[in-house]
Amino acid sequence: MGYYTRVLSRRADCPTLEELRAPLRVVYPDVKLTTDQPQSQSESKAPEWADLVLRHDDGLEIAAIERNMVEPGSLGAEEIAEFIDAIADGEPASAASWLTSYLPHVRAIYAFQHLAGTRERRGDEALQAVSDAIWARGEAILQADAEGFTNDSGDHILWQFADDVSGPWWMAVLRDGAWVRFQMELGDARQREAFRAGRVPDGVTIG
Repeated sequence: MGYYTRVLSRRADCPTLEELRAPLRVVYPDVKLTTDQPQSQSESKAPEWADLVLRHDDGLEIAAIERNMVEPGSLGAEEIAEFIDAIADGEPASAASWLTSYLPHVRAIYAFQHLAGTRERRGDEALQAVSDAIWARGEAILQADAEGFTNDSGDHILWQFADDVSGPWWMAVLRDGAWVRFQMELGDARQREAFRAGRVPDGVTIG
Protein backbone atom coordinates (compact mmCIF):
# COMPACT_ATOMS: atom_id res chain seq x y z
CA MET A 1 0.00 0.00 0.00
CA GLY A 2 2.71 2.48 0.93
CA TYR A 3 2.36 5.76 2.78
CA TYR A 4 -0.42 8.16 1.80
CA THR A 5 -1.34 11.72 2.58
CA ARG A 6 -4.63 13.22 1.41
CA VAL A 7 -6.46 16.46 0.81
CA LEU A 8 -10.15 16.06 1.60
CA SER A 9 -12.04 18.83 -0.16
CA ARG A 10 -15.62 20.03 0.04
CA ARG A 11 -15.19 21.44 -3.46
CA ALA A 12 -16.30 19.21 -6.31
CA ASP A 13 -14.19 21.15 -8.81
CA CYS A 14 -10.45 20.66 -8.90
CA PRO A 15 -7.37 22.60 -9.95
CA THR A 16 -6.10 22.29 -13.50
CA LEU A 17 -2.75 20.78 -14.36
CA GLU A 18 -1.45 24.24 -15.12
CA GLU A 19 -2.44 25.46 -11.65
CA LEU A 20 -0.60 22.56 -10.04
CA ARG A 21 2.47 22.94 -12.20
CA ALA A 22 2.76 26.66 -11.47
CA PRO A 23 4.38 26.36 -7.99
CA LEU A 24 6.90 23.84 -9.37
CA ARG A 25 8.29 25.86 -12.26
CA VAL A 26 10.48 28.31 -10.38
CA VAL A 27 11.45 26.42 -7.21
CA TYR A 28 11.50 22.86 -8.56
CA PRO A 29 12.21 23.18 -12.30
CA ASP A 30 13.56 19.61 -12.54
CA VAL A 31 10.32 18.09 -11.27
CA LYS A 32 7.56 17.17 -13.70
CA LEU A 33 3.84 16.64 -13.11
CA THR A 34 2.30 14.50 -15.82
CA THR A 35 -0.75 12.45 -16.74
CA ASP A 36 -1.21 9.50 -19.05
CA GLN A 37 -4.48 10.97 -20.25
CA PRO A 38 -4.13 12.48 -23.76
CA GLN A 39 -4.40 16.25 -23.51
CA SER A 40 -4.13 19.11 -25.93
CA GLN A 41 -2.80 22.48 -24.87
CA SER A 42 -6.32 23.77 -24.26
CA GLU A 43 -7.33 20.63 -22.37
CA SER A 44 -4.45 21.10 -19.94
CA LYS A 45 -6.42 24.04 -18.54
CA ALA A 46 -9.46 21.85 -17.84
CA PRO A 47 -9.90 20.34 -14.37
CA GLU A 48 -10.91 16.86 -15.42
CA TRP A 49 -8.08 14.54 -14.42
CA ALA A 50 -8.05 11.39 -12.28
CA ASP A 51 -4.42 10.25 -12.07
CA LEU A 52 -1.16 12.18 -12.08
CA VAL A 53 2.49 11.29 -11.52
CA LEU A 54 5.03 13.63 -9.95
CA ARG A 55 8.59 12.68 -10.92
CA HIS A 56 12.15 13.95 -11.14
CA ASP A 57 13.39 14.76 -14.64
CA ASP A 58 15.38 11.48 -14.69
CA GLY A 59 12.11 9.55 -14.29
CA LEU A 60 12.37 8.72 -10.58
CA GLU A 61 8.80 8.90 -9.31
CA ILE A 62 8.03 11.09 -6.31
CA ALA A 63 4.31 10.43 -5.94
CA ALA A 64 1.28 8.93 -7.60
CA ILE A 65 -1.69 11.27 -7.25
CA GLU A 66 -5.33 10.16 -7.49
CA ARG A 67 -8.46 12.29 -7.56
CA ASN A 68 -11.53 10.38 -6.38
CA MET A 69 -14.95 11.95 -6.37
CA VAL A 70 -17.22 11.21 -3.40
CA GLU A 71 -20.52 10.10 -4.88
CA PRO A 72 -23.07 7.46 -3.84
CA GLY A 73 -21.59 4.01 -4.36
CA SER A 74 -18.13 5.32 -5.27
CA LEU A 75 -14.75 4.31 -3.86
CA GLY A 76 -14.48 7.84 -2.50
CA ALA A 77 -17.71 7.39 -0.53
CA GLU A 78 -16.42 4.10 0.86
CA GLU A 79 -13.21 5.77 1.97
CA ILE A 80 -15.09 8.55 3.76
CA ALA A 81 -17.22 5.94 5.54
CA GLU A 82 -14.05 4.12 6.61
CA PHE A 83 -12.58 7.33 7.99
CA ILE A 84 -15.74 8.02 10.00
CA ASP A 85 -15.67 4.50 11.45
CA ALA A 86 -11.96 4.79 12.28
CA ILE A 87 -12.33 8.02 14.26
CA ALA A 88 -15.39 7.00 16.27
CA ASP A 89 -13.27 6.56 19.41
CA GLY A 90 -10.62 9.08 18.40
CA GLU A 91 -9.04 11.63 20.70
CA PRO A 92 -9.70 14.38 21.47
CA ALA A 93 -13.38 13.43 21.41
CA SER A 94 -14.26 17.00 20.41
CA ALA A 95 -12.11 16.70 17.28
CA ALA A 96 -13.60 13.31 16.43
CA SER A 97 -17.07 14.85 16.69
CA TRP A 98 -16.06 17.81 14.50
CA LEU A 99 -14.62 15.50 11.86
CA THR A 100 -17.69 13.27 11.94
CA SER A 101 -19.74 16.32 10.99
CA TYR A 102 -17.21 17.57 8.41
CA LEU A 103 -16.39 14.40 6.48
CA PRO A 104 -19.86 13.68 5.02
CA HIS A 105 -19.58 16.99 3.13
CA VAL A 106 -16.30 16.07 1.41
CA ARG A 107 -16.77 15.92 -2.36
CA ALA A 108 -13.27 15.06 -3.62
CA ILE A 109 -10.34 13.09 -2.21
CA TYR A 110 -6.84 13.81 -3.48
CA ALA A 111 -4.60 10.91 -2.45
CA PHE A 112 -0.79 11.17 -2.65
CA GLN A 113 1.15 7.91 -2.53
CA HIS A 114 4.69 8.79 -1.45
CA LEU A 115 7.28 6.99 -3.57
CA ALA A 116 11.08 6.67 -3.55
CA GLY A 117 11.62 10.08 -5.17
CA THR A 118 10.40 11.88 -2.05
CA ARG A 119 13.77 11.07 -0.48
CA GLU A 120 15.80 12.49 -3.34
CA ARG A 121 16.57 16.09 -4.36
CA ARG A 122 13.84 17.79 -2.31
CA GLY A 123 11.17 15.55 -3.77
CA ASP A 124 9.23 15.73 -0.53
CA GLU A 125 9.12 19.52 -0.79
CA ALA A 126 7.89 19.39 -4.38
CA LEU A 127 5.14 17.00 -3.35
CA GLN A 128 4.17 19.31 -0.50
CA ALA A 129 3.95 22.21 -2.98
CA VAL A 130 1.42 20.31 -5.10
CA SER A 131 -0.60 19.24 -2.07
CA ASP A 132 -0.58 22.81 -0.72
CA ALA A 133 -1.80 24.14 -4.07
CA ILE A 134 -4.90 21.94 -3.78
CA TRP A 135 -5.49 22.55 -0.08
CA ALA A 136 -5.00 26.32 -0.35
CA ARG A 137 -8.03 26.62 -2.62
CA GLY A 138 -10.06 26.38 0.58
CA GLU A 139 -12.80 24.19 2.05
CA ALA A 140 -10.39 21.33 2.67
CA ILE A 141 -8.62 19.45 5.45
CA LEU A 142 -5.56 17.17 5.43
CA GLN A 143 -5.09 13.55 6.47
CA ALA A 144 -1.92 11.49 6.82
CA ASP A 145 -1.55 7.77 7.47
CA ALA A 146 -0.43 6.98 11.02
CA GLU A 147 -0.73 10.65 12.00
CA GLY A 148 -4.31 11.86 11.81
CA PHE A 149 -6.35 14.80 10.52
CA THR A 150 -6.08 18.57 10.47
CA ASN A 151 -8.75 21.24 10.67
CA ASP A 152 -9.37 23.55 7.71
CA SER A 153 -6.53 25.80 8.90
CA GLY A 154 -4.02 22.97 8.56
CA ASP A 155 -3.46 22.39 12.29
CA HIS A 156 -3.39 18.82 13.58
CA ILE A 157 -6.52 17.94 15.58
CA LEU A 158 -6.74 14.14 15.98
CA TRP A 159 -4.17 11.82 17.57
CA GLN A 160 -3.32 8.80 15.41
CA PHE A 161 0.46 8.89 15.86
CA ALA A 162 2.62 5.91 16.82
CA ASP A 163 3.60 5.74 20.48
CA ASP A 164 7.26 6.52 19.75
CA VAL A 165 6.59 9.75 17.85
CA SER A 166 8.51 12.88 18.90
CA GLY A 167 9.25 16.40 17.70
CA PRO A 168 7.48 19.78 17.63
CA TRP A 169 4.09 19.90 15.90
CA TRP A 170 1.38 22.51 15.40
CA MET A 171 -1.89 21.31 16.93
CA ALA A 172 -5.30 22.73 17.77
CA VAL A 173 -8.12 21.91 20.16
CA LEU A 174 -11.66 23.18 20.28
CA ARG A 175 -12.46 25.64 23.04
CA ASP A 176 -15.96 27.19 23.16
CA GLY A 177 -16.48 26.33 19.50
CA ALA A 178 -13.23 27.91 18.28
CA TRP A 179 -9.87 26.34 17.48
CA VAL A 180 -6.95 27.20 19.76
CA ARG A 181 -3.64 26.68 17.92
CA PHE A 182 -0.40 25.77 19.69
CA GLN A 183 2.90 23.98 19.16
CA MET A 184 3.57 20.98 21.36
CA GLU A 185 6.27 18.36 21.71
CA LEU A 186 4.73 15.11 20.49
CA GLY A 187 7.03 13.00 22.66
CA ASP A 188 6.16 14.79 25.90
CA ALA A 189 3.83 12.46 27.84
CA ARG A 190 2.09 15.23 29.78
CA GLN A 191 1.50 17.38 26.72
CA ARG A 192 0.27 14.32 24.82
CA GLU A 193 -2.16 13.43 27.62
CA ALA A 194 -3.56 16.97 27.75
CA PHE A 195 -4.07 17.16 24.00
CA ARG A 196 -5.82 13.80 23.84
CA ALA A 197 -8.14 15.02 26.59
CA GLY A 198 -8.97 18.11 24.52
CA ARG A 199 -6.94 20.59 26.58
CA VAL A 200 -4.16 23.00 25.65
CA PRO A 201 -1.06 21.59 27.38
CA ASP A 202 0.73 23.72 29.96
CA GLY A 203 3.81 25.56 28.78
CA VAL A 204 3.24 25.29 25.03
CA THR A 205 3.62 28.06 22.47
CA ILE A 206 0.22 29.46 21.55
CA GLY A 207 -0.08 30.40 17.89
